[in-house]
Amino acid sequence: MDNSGLVTAIIVVVLLIVVAILIGGAVRVVPQGFAGVVTRFGRFRRESQAGLTIITPFIDKLLRVDMRETPRTGDRQDVITRDNVAVAVNATIFSQVIEPRAALFNVSDYLVAIDQQARTTLRNAFGNVSLDEALSSREQINAAMQQQMEQVTDKWGIRINRIEIVDISPPVQILQAMASSSRRSTSQTATGRPRSSRRKASGRRPSFERKATGRQPSSKPRVARRRFPPCTARSRQRSLIPRWSPSSSSTP
Repeated sequence: MDNSGLVTAIIVVVLLIVVAILIGGAVRVVPQGFAGVVTRFGRFRRESQAGLTIITPFIDKLLRVDMRETPRTGDRQDVITRDNVAVAVNATIFSQVIEPRAALFNVSDYLVAIDQQARTTLRNAFGNVSLDEALSSREQINAAMQQQMEQVTDKWGIRINRIEIVDISPPVQILQAMASSSRRSTSQTATGRPRSSRRKASGRRPSFERKATGRQPSSKPRVARRRFPPCTARSRQRSLIPRWSPSSSSTP
């Protein structure tokens, strides 16, 4: 009797252990912000949302995919602009998985694929612009890179939310040339302003004097000017003809 009871107890314990293992293998938890993909013998079966998920132990397998937006800062790389200037560029890509099934089965490793595609797109984008355009129009380059990457990543089930160019580093010689040109332009504007201000001041001075003299009444008495008749050609001829008088007609 004692031996039978001991055997029964052992069997019960073994059954409890097996049940616990089965339950532990059947119940899976998908965290918030993730999506679960259930596969059976390596083939896709279904998708599961965040929370508890029941699968078949030893047959099914649960794969978790991060559905949150993920920023990825690539390594600094050298690119060549349209005017043959080599610059070092660094960009950050904000990507998000929207289709976990496509992200797992349409590409072997979507994180590595995004990184490599970003490198290629970055070289193409800077190869179509000059150095001045690259330094002044970053937003246009970001939008162009995002559009080019989305054409490739759509079939991977990944959405590119935005791309931000972190840093653009031209060569040292280019930076020195830009600094010298900016100093020359600053000196030219600084020397040109005093001349223009002097011209403006000299041009405004007579007007101020005229206004001042016009407002203040003159203290000197005004002298009435005598008006003479206008001198014409006929009046000149009359002045040249001698006038007759009795004294001039008398003989000596």
